Amino acid sequence: MEPAELLAAYERMTVIRRTEKAAHDLFLQGLVKGTTHLAAGHEAIAVGASAALRPDDYVFATYRGHHHAMARGATPEECLAELMSRATGLCRAKGGSMHLTKASTGMLGSYAIVGSHLPMAAGAAWSARLRGTDQIAVAFFGDGATNIGAFHEALNLAAVWKLPVLFVCENNLYMEYTPIADVTAVPRPAADRAPAYGIPGEVVDGNDVLAVEEAVARFAARARAGEGPALLEALTYRHFGHSRSDPASYRPAEEVERWLKHDPLDLARGRLVEMGVSEAVIGEADDRATSLVQKAVEAAKAAPAPDPDEALTDVWADGGAAWRT
Repeated sequence: MEPAELLAAYERMTVIRRTEKAAHDLFLQGLVKGTTHLAAGHEAIAVGASAALRPDDYVFATYRGHHHAMARGATPEECLAELMSRATGLCRAKGGSMHLTKASTGMLGSYAIVGSHLPMAAGAAWSARLRGTDQIAVAFFGDGATNIGAFHEALNLAAVWKLPVLFVCENNLYMEYTPIADVTAVPRPAADRAPAYGIPGEVVDGNDVLAVEEAVARFAARARAGEGPALLEALTYRHFGHSRSDPASYRPAEEVERWLKHDPLDLARGRLVEMGVSEAVIGEADDRATSLVQKAVEAAKAAPAPDPDEALTDVWADGGAAWRT
């Protein structure tokens, strides 16, 4: 990335971090109902990957998918309004925190069932193949999904058919509350499985936006050229617990401290300084991000509740809900 591109990526990551903090604060105020799974700490994966993708590529994410929705074009206001069950939400209050979707920008959903979207990403890649485009599909998933059957089924089929799909594991070391290393036979739960399917597997620093962008760009070019899928394992760490009800007290204090010193925003900021970008310019990006999210919070709070008459729209593609066979 050139300095201007990295500055834009840094600002996007900062917007995501501020939005996640706002979601946390709004929950404490009783304005966000249900559960939330914050992605603070994962920002570099979403932003770095998106920088390497085209606008018409497809992205699938997990219930911890706020960062991917925003990296693919959803605004903080749309996301926060959705979390607050407002009519102006990204899914008009029908999706909530775990199902952020913006099909118009290729963000084809966040999925609460672990691993369920990996075969869907393979299907989207197959669709691109049938239509003769050179689009690719990318499935982001957590380390816990590597022990789910759908993970292996999707990798196998993608490898056999050489589909243009990239599988990206956001390995934050914990599958909910259990260390992934305690229940997995190989040390790298994603990358070490790649050889079994004859596809490339690689580990990358998931907190380094430049490293993620480079790896995704390389594998995306490979997929577009008809060389098939790849598996990227991005090492990262969540700043909050698994969900809003989890204090994450099971994580060793020294581990938390070590990872917090390896913050994606701090790494990007340091790279900007090395490139000659002034602290004043970086500070302006911080200020713009803060202002944007503050305005988003106020707009979401002021937004109307959804119309109950719309509850059954969007069940079918034509907008209806009548049962059919």
